[in-house]
Parts: sequence; C-alpha cells; structure tokens
Amino acid sequence: MRIIGHLENESAARHFGDYLYVKGLPNTIEPDRARWAVWVHDENDLDKAGEWLAKYQANPAGLEFAAAADATAKRNAEQKEQTAFRKRTHGREEFVRKLGPWGLGRLTLILMAISIGVAVLSKLGDNADRVMALFITSWDAKGTFARGLPEIRHGEVWRLFTPMFIHFGIIHILFNMLWLRDLGSVIERGEGSLRLLFLVLLTAGGSNLAQYAITIPALPTLSGGSPIFGGMSGVVYGLFGYVWIRGKLDPGSGLFIHPSTVTMMLVWLVLCFTGLMGNVANLAHVFGLLIGMGAGFSVTWLRSR
Repeated sequence: MRIIGHLENESAARHFGDYLYVKGLPNTIEPDRARWAVWVHDENDLDKAGEWLAKYQANPAGLEFAAAADATAKRNAEQKEQTAFRKRTHGREEFVRKLGPWGLGRLTLILMAISIGVAVLSKLGDNADRVMALFITSWDAKGTFARGLPEIRHGEVWRLFTPMFIHFGIIHILFNMLWLRDLGSVIERGEGSLRLLFLVLLTAGGSNLAQYAITIPALPTLSGGSPIFGGMSGVVYGLFGYVWIRGKLDPGSGLFIHPSTVTMMLVWLVLCFTGLMGNVANLAHVFGLLIGMGAGFSVTWLRSR
C-alpha cells in the first residue's frame, strides 16, 4: 500500500476515495496531522491515482468526479454478491458443524450404521436367512420364489428399499460405504438431510425394482433374474448421478464431482457388465444412475424457474 498525497479535509478525501473506488482502485484514507492522506492498495495503480489526485486538487468540482456518487450503490451490490457467495460456499468449520460426528452427515451415518449392522448379522451375506425380511421377496430352500412381489403387495413395503442394506463380502460393503460417506455427506451439507432421504428412497426403490423385474436370459450378467441381490451400489450411483448433474447445471449449488471421478465411475460401471467383477446387480447400477441424473436435472430446472 502506497500513499499518493494529501487533501485538506475529510470530506474531500472521502469524496476522492469514492471516486477511486468507482474506478476500480481500492484505497484507504486516514488522518495525517492536520490533513488527510490517501493510500492506494496496489502499487500498480500509483501513477494513475496520482494523476487523478492532481486533477482533483486543481478542480474538485469537475464533472468527471461526479462518478464518486456511484460508490454507495457499488458497495451495496458487492455486499449482496458476497452474501450470496457465502450462502453457496462452506468453510471447514461450518461443514463439520452441520455434518455432525466425524464430519459425516447424520442420515449418512445412520445409513452406514444400519448397513454395517446388517452385514454383521448376516455374516456378509453368508447367512441370508437372518435377513430374509430385508430382501425384495423371500425364497425357499430350493431357491424358488413367488413372482409378483407378494410380500410388498400385502404391506411389507419396506422390502422395496431394504435390499440396499444387504452386502456380500468385505469389498462390496467397503466400496459402498466409502462412496456413501462422501456423496451422502456432500448432499446433506449442501441441501439437507431431507433431500438426501428423498434421493436414497427414490434411487433404492427404483433400482431394486429394475433389478428384480428385468431378466435377459441371453445375457445373464445383466441380471440375476432372482431376488437374491442387495447392496448400496444402486443408491451410490444415484447419488453420484445427482451430484454430477446438479454440479454441471448449477455450479452455485455447491455440489461438484471432479471429471476424473466421473470417468472412473462410468468405467467401473462398464467393467461390471463384462462379468469380470463377478455377479453384480448391473441393472440396479444403471437405473440408480439414471434416476439420480433425472433428479439432478429436475431439481435444477425447478429452482431456475
């Protein structure tokens, strides 16, 4: 910060300081003995500001200095912009405060805890009988089951959603919990727990129904053709699709996924279709992703109206 000169009284100094501000030159005025000093913050503005000061001292009533009257409006506009920016962004302290223990969203933490509890109870899917009520429908010891989701039709509506809590193997649950932790907490931070709950139920129900209903015998890796499936992957891909589209269409939403992460998730989706990753509920992944993307587009469109 460098001083460019002095003016005789505070009124003149503030008037000239406002003129510099309107012209885009940040400045400070302060008393200096019997006069008022004018400082510019950027040394690159020193010569320009000095020339304007000389003109002002020669003719303070010059028409060009009438622009100083616009300073108040400019400050108000900048204040509104800063306020709006702060609403769209979140510091680390605010992030942790809003997300709760360990920086996790409260609903995200609950979903993770239930998934881990079910994994322990079922021994990571080895003892399916213990969690049979969580599958989309039940089957007997021979593996046969009634078509048409009779349990759901008779009131066990939770079965539409609870397969998301069932995991088969440590890698399965570890992958899903890591992504749920990140994506769930990001949505809770930016848009609240109710929005996350809506997305989880929407993507879980839609992806589970798709996985159950669609069977392509010629391509067995596309669908198991049975109710023996589970996992949070459909929800994870739904949350991924939602954050991806919301971030692209509305950067001010505070939701963002790095392009390299998008590439990785889509490549993984394709690899699962090859069968190299084992028996995977691929249709749940695809429908979860499409539902999440659709929700991201819909929310952005509604907010823009």
